[in-house]
Order: sequence, then C-alpha cells, then structure tokens
Amino acid sequence: MELDITPWINMAIRWLHFITGIAWIGSSFYFVWLDNHLEAPKEPKKGMSGELWSVHGGGFYHKQKYAVAPEVMPDTLHWFKWEAYFTWMSGFALLAVIYYLGADLFLIDKSKMDLTQWQAIGISLAFLVGGWVFYDGLCRSPIGQNNRLTGIIWFASLVGAAYGLSQIFSDRAAFIHVGAITGTAMAANVFMVIIPNQKKVVAALTAGEAPDPKLGQIGKQRSLHNNYMTLPVLLLMISNHYPMTFSNPYNWAVIAGLGLVGVMVRHFFNLRHKGKTSPGLVVASILLFIAVMIFASEAEKQTRVNVGDQTVSFSRVQVIVGKHCVMCHAASPAHEFFDEAPGGVMLDRADLIRQFAPSIMEQVVMSDIMPLGNETGMTAEERALLGKWIEDGAKR
Repeated sequence: MELDITPWINMAIRWLHFITGIAWIGSSFYFVWLDNHLEAPKEPKKGMSGELWSVHGGGFYHKQKYAVAPEVMPDTLHWFKWEAYFTWMSGFALLAVIYYLGADLFLIDKSKMDLTQWQAIGISLAFLVGGWVFYDGLCRSPIGQNNRLTGIIWFASLVGAAYGLSQIFSDRAAFIHVGAITGTAMAANVFMVIIPNQKKVVAALTAGEAPDPKLGQIGKQRSLHNNYMTLPVLLLMISNHYPMTFSNPYNWAVIAGLGLVGVMVRHFFNLRHKGKTSPGLVVASILLFIAVMIFASEAEKQTRVNVGDQTVSFSRVQVIVGKHCVMCHAASPAHEFFDEAPGGVMLDRADLIRQFAPSIMEQVVMSDIMPLGNETGMTAEERALLGKWIEDGAKR
C-alpha cells in the first residue's frame, strides 16, 4: 500500500494550530475576564491591586493581583507563552505547506500579477514582517499612549493591507494573509514585549530591586490589543471556507466590515465583564453584519458577465468543464499536483457534473477559487455560462 504522507502532515499541523489556538485564546479571554472582575482586597497586602473568588470544577479559587509584583518572588511561577508561540509556528507552517509550496495554485493569481513562486513568497514575508514593524512602531510612538487612536490607525492599516494584497494574490490568499499579519503581531506582542517585560520584573525582584511599573503597564496594553484582535483573526482564518466573503472586487471592504463586527462583539463582552450593559453594541453588530452580507452579495453579482436569456446546453457546459476542471477533478487526475480528485469531486462524467452543480456554482461561478490559480485561464463569460446553466436547473 502506498502512503500519501502530505495530507497527513497537513492535517497534523492544522490540528496542532487548532489546539494551541484554543489554549492561547482561552487563556487570553480568561485573564481579561479576570482583570475586569477584580474587586478591592478586603485584607489588603502591600502592592495588591485586587482580588477575586471563583468556583469551578467543584473547588474554590482565590486570585490576587499585584499592581506591579509581590515583595518576594514565589517559589513557583507559571508563565503563559507557549500557547502563543506554537499557535504562530503551526500557523506559519500551514502557510508554508499550503500557500508557499503550492504557490502556483493557491497564492499566485496571474491575472493580477505574474509572479514567480519566490517573488510571491518574498512579498508574503514582507507583509508579515512589515505589519509587525509598523504596529510595534505605532505602539512605541506618542500615539501609542492613546489606545483608541492606536486601534483606529492599526485597523485602517490592516484594511489598506487587505486592499493591497487583493491586488497581488488570489482573493483567498489575500484574506488569509491579513489574518496572518494580525496573528503575527499578536504572537510578537507576547514574544517581543509581554514576556521580556515580565522577565525584567522577575529579574528585578530576584536582585532585590523595585521593578519598573511601566513594564507591566506596557504588557497589559499589548495584551488588551491582542484581546481585541482575536475575533477578527479567527474569522479571517476560516474565511477560505466561505467564498462569498472574498469573491468580489470589494473584498477588502468586507474584511473591514466583518473585522469591525468582531471588535464590537469583543468590546461588548469586555464591558459586560465590568458590569456595564451595552445593548446598542449588540444591535449595531447585527445590523453591520447584515449590511456586509448584503453588500458582499450585490458586489459579487456585479462581477458576473451578463449572458442574457440564452439557453446554455449541457454540451457547452461539458466543453467548459473538460477544458478547465477535469484535469484535477477526475477519477485519475492528469494534474501533477493531485493523485486523486480534490475533495472527492469528480467531473469526468455527465451525471457527476449535474451532481456537483452546487459546488461548481459556489467555487467557480460565485467565486474564482476554481480553477486553482486560474491556471487554465477560465474567462468571466465561461463562469457566467456555467452559472446560467445551473440557475436554469442544471438539467439540459
């Protein structure tokens, strides 16, 4: 038996990314919740800024927070960092396995920019590194003292990156890269700022010196930023499963709208943790989501070529499918990249074309995901003809 190890490696990395992402996000959400629920200590200790009692799993917990650090370093100190590190490393590994190794299929869109594999990878890395450099510089500038203004500028820069990437890469790759830029900034916050600052505090206590309170304040600020970036980055990471989000020329605006919904939802919960109610945020989030949904749908329709009321014959559909799809989607694919039909979708028989018509509508007509990288040069008119045939019942 011949073992194809590539999909197993892909699954293992994706699984690791999923597991470590849950751990990182879970701890992030918990500590923000904890910080927002702290109460004034009933029996104050020097340096203590708040405490909280909670119950979970049949036991009671008593948490105490110090504004900077306790007077004496405890024997055991638990750090929260590897969740973030492994989430980023596994995410980058996925980016490399799918979009770098398969750049011609998944990353490059020659109708936008005719790039070589290494040129595309170089641009990708430049955006990842450049995003962090810009964000970190923004936080360290005088503007960084104003969290709201910092957030607005960073949000605008990500929307700008989304627009730029959508002009360079395939639409799906552009969305994933905006998520990767955001995730890189979040992980770098932990690796480059939060953990180093905590280590400096520990070193000062160990040396019998008073820690600099600014170190903790900076770490808390970066942690808060990560908290607000979490929901948008999660959406971007699953966006490749939902072509309607990126299959239009204004997909950068869709990113902006959905990202803002994520920020608003996160803000709602942060306020709620502080005992504040904000029903207006809930209503605004729902209305904005609906507005984005309508906008994306209308924008997608505008990209379709109008083929009028003509009747599209099945023989014409077979020609289009045979030219652009069968090389991959067949019992024995001719494409060098695939040993079997992707997703089990085979289109080398008439009954299968009709059976998978809904998938063709979603992946080919409503978006430009297929053919991958449009390496066969499918035209907008051909996509429209397939769409017309499917809308007419896919029976002729």
